[in-house]
Amino acid sequence: MLRPHSVRYVARFLFPVGALGSIAMFIGAAWYVFHASAPETITLPLGLPDLPFHIRLDALSAFFLMILGLSSAGISLFAAGYFRSGEGTAPGVLGLYYHVFLASMAIVILADDAYLFMVAWETMALSSYFLVTSQHRIPEIRSAGFLYLLMAHLGAVCILLSFGVMQGGSWQFTLDAMRGASLSPFWASVAFTLALIGFGAKAGLVPMHVWLPEAHPAAPSPVSAMMSGLMLKTAIYGLLRVTFDLLHVHFWQWGVAVLALGLFSGLFGAIFAAVQTDMKRLLAYSSIENIGLIFTGIGLSILFAASHLLLFAALALSAALIHALNHSLFKSMLFLATGSVLHATRQRSLGKLGGLIRYMPWVATLALIGTLAIAGLPPLNGFISEWLLLQSFLFTPRLPHAFINMLIPLGAAALALTVALAAYVMVKFYGVIFLGQPREPSLQQAHDANWLERLGLSWLAAGCIVIGVQPQLALHAAGKATRLLVGQAVVPDPSLWRIAPIAPAQASYSGSIFLGVIVCVVAITFLGVRLLAHGRMRRTAAWDCGYRWQTSRMQDTAEGFGQPIRHMFGAFFQMERQLPSADDMNPRYQMHIEDRFWRAMYRPIAAAVPRLADAISVLQGGRLAIYLLYSFLTLLGLLVFVLWL
Repeated sequence: MLRPHSVRYVARFLFPVGALGSIAMFIGAAWYVFHASAPETITLPLGLPDLPFHIRLDALSAFFLMILGLSSAGISLFAAGYFRSGEGTAPGVLGLYYHVFLASMAIVILADDAYLFMVAWETMALSSYFLVTSQHRIPEIRSAGFLYLLMAHLGAVCILLSFGVMQGGSWQFTLDAMRGASLSPFWASVAFTLALIGFGAKAGLVPMHVWLPEAHPAAPSPVSAMMSGLMLKTAIYGLLRVTFDLLHVHFWQWGVAVLALGLFSGLFGAIFAAVQTDMKRLLAYSSIENIGLIFTGIGLSILFAASHLLLFAALALSAALIHALNHSLFKSMLFLATGSVLHATRQRSLGKLGGLIRYMPWVATLALIGTLAIAGLPPLNGFISEWLLLQSFLFTPRLPHAFINMLIPLGAAALALTVALAAYVMVKFYGVIFLGQPREPSLQQAHDANWLERLGLSWLAAGCIVIGVQPQLALHAAGKATRLLVGQAVVPDPSLWRIAPIAPAQASYSGSIFLGVIVCVVAITFLGVRLLAHGRMRRTAAWDCGYRWQTSRMQDTAEGFGQPIRHMFGAFFQMERQLPSADDMNPRYQMHIEDRFWRAMYRPIAAAVPRLADAISVLQGGRLAIYLLYSFLTLLGLLVFVLWL
């Protein structure tokens, strides 16, 4: 008999079944990517009369289904060991929301008509909202959920309007009809702009990012992993589908806009991540940084495609696609690792953590893999996509626009700074949480992750390692999608187990050779020390800098890591300092850092909405004659509009 109120039943049965379904999704999508060529379409006997649902599987949707299946399998395995009683929402309802969320993302990727796409998009938004507000009794979580739902619906309106423009005046809602529509440059630009706003809001692109640092920390850790690692990728998929598949014209101005937004978002996210003291907010801002890198690759691809440099467009697009895959793996793993830390310590503040490598060795080891991967260090997967993106910048001098060629070096410098800051952030993240001494006595009672949590983390860590060592697999899968979108693909060199973006004489990389060199150096060093220093080794305490009474208060703190960034990039922050008074017996120095976009853009809107509502409320006079007058004026306006058309 089913027991929806049993945490053990939901965790030990439903989530593992969901993981098996995700693995099946990944295998099916991978088989299509590596073996099939022609798109497959099906018309479902569902929907409305004369508006049935259509689904389509092609190289682009299969690539994103691979991302969804690969990462969600590890997240579901982790969730099977993570959820416990007292998580807020009833276990059975939580499991329902979780799997509806997962299924709706798959349907978004497979939808081949605007009707099914929007139904699945709204289902994804609502189910994720209920997951974010699992602890709905906490006011801050309810507020974060409301902000997320508001931004999600504003983005959905823009996406719906974009679909309406791309219909070109017809009543056909299928994406095939939109592919065949002939739009003028003006209306094509309108459709692209609406899609950029709508999908950018869901992806957390600056300045539409304000919901992301609030919603991700509020959600349970597996849900945060799903949202950051997977849901943001549906927005990437949607923008690629609209830009390269449904719109047949490309203008270099589109590429400049996307490139500028991507570079600024990446730098903005890295800077704000560096000053965070909450480990989940740090990862949330890091997601903004990685989404910025993906949009940077998309912007470069649009620029190259508009200039008919299709091979370079495929290179930039491959970098964006592979980084989307990589981010789904290492960011999901890091969010899950924070979930294990949160359960073991009941602490989210970086200022109250430290030294957990002694008490949580499994989590610390697996989190180290994710940390090195997101920092872009070889031979892990994060290096591959960032290296390909930097290679794309090297070919920008071939763009036939002198103004763009003058500004592109600034973009390359911004990208290099963003990557360096991201590595700095990860040093802070891992060092403050796992290294040093515990900052609280209670941390000595911390326990390691259970076997299901370890299995989920290990699955994601294996993905980071395999893609890093064998990047040609990811490049081959991305090549099928780029061939569909821009007509070209970057082909790896399987005979030499390496990737060469354009030509081996210019640049090439082999993850397997790099790993082999590392293993050989470590082995030779280890054996050399053992053989040459045999019998002459002694163990002693580490050097204490001449001061033997070291305590956790002498360690680098999260605030200390962020202080140089606050000084160098002070213009990005809205800072408020609270200084103690001269006669305060227990002085405390406090600083509150706020997003300038929140104060400059969203607070005025929030203040204007009640005033606008009060002004509109006068229309509701309660008199029948007034309502009839409104109806008459509306019909008159529609008649004038029809006659004008």
